[in-house]
Amino acid sequence: MRTGSEPTTARSALRMRFWLSAWGLIWAAAGTAGFALAGRPGWATACGVLWLIVAADMAMILRHIRQGPRYQPGRDVPPYRPPDHHHP
Repeated sequence: MRTGSEPTTARSALRMRFWLSAWGLIWAAAGTAGFALAGRPGWATACGVLWLIVAADMAMILRHIRQGPRYQPGRDVPPYRPPDHHHP
């Protein structure tokens, strides 16, 4: 039961998320390199894992940006109820 209101009710500031991810990617890479050079393999590994997570998130964000603002899922996505805006 799609209402057609999804573009207005399900938005995300993708460009802001992209730049925050870029900032996180820089810090995670710097942390990985810094801790590796300081001889702290545990912290370097933790920063490396964080770097991988941020890189995957950035890839998803870029994919959504490329899909454009009018993207709608295909017929293989089941319908859902629209959000209830009536609060008592």
